[in-house]
Amino acid sequence: MTSKLLICFLAGTGAGLGTGFAGMSAAAVISPMLITFLGMPAYEAVGIALASDVLASAVSAYTYGKNKNLDIKNGLVMMAAVLIFTLVGSWVASKVPNRTMGSFSVFMTMLLGIKFIVKPVMTTKETMAAVSVKKRLVQSAVCGTAVGFICGFIGAGGGMMMLLLLTSVLGYELKTAVGTSVFIMAFTAFTGAVSHFAIGGIPDTRCLIFCVAFTLLWARIAAMLANKASAKTLNRATGVVLTILGAAILTVNLLR
Repeated sequence: MTSKLLICFLAGTGAGLGTGFAGMSAAAVISPMLITFLGMPAYEAVGIALASDVLASAVSAYTYGKNKNLDIKNGLVMMAAVLIFTLVGSWVASKVPNRTMGSFSVFMTMLLGIKFIVKPVMTTKETMAAVSVKKRLVQSAVCGTAVGFICGFIGAGGGMMMLLLLTSVLGYELKTAVGTSVFIMAFTAFTGAVSHFAIGGIPDTRCLIFCVAFTLLWARIAAMLANKASAKTLNRATGVVLTILGAAILTVNLLR
């Protein structure tokens, strides 16, 4: 019982910090830890991770939205494209042998973390507002299509890819990018969690409660800190969190 609580605490803390600071999917942290250290079946671990993602992303999105760092209109367009093309990507992947999974997300997390430290995103909201509404909607749809297809095809990387595209392609300032990313993830994680529980049943109840509670707590704390931080400080904090989490997940994967 004690070891289970400790693993869930560590997994929830890492997932919550990643979600609140950087819009990272909790599944990237929680799943490998539950599988490696508690011997939990992969399908059950992913279901718990997705359930943890729902409330953590929702409370983070609320915090970012309250601080006017959330683009709901373009977020909805991107979310629709992500959901649709995740299904398309999954179908295409089922026809292709020897899929590459898992490691893509880990290395992307580490590289993106280093990127935020070395080359921070200093875009302002004024610069964002200069882009036409039509262009932004088209960009959101195209980026959502790319994220959805890649996630469906390789089975990982959604939160990180959204953050990368929102900052690098759509030109979002970092806080709005993270806020929009967690807004989208709240819905995609809910869809995934419901389907997992419907197919595989309710997982280990204690692990589920512990992971959801700890992820929610740390996501709330991280989101509050992130919205009060300066752009430079947030870039560094996000970079450090992503780099450490990426390295930790890589280590956990090597132990499996």
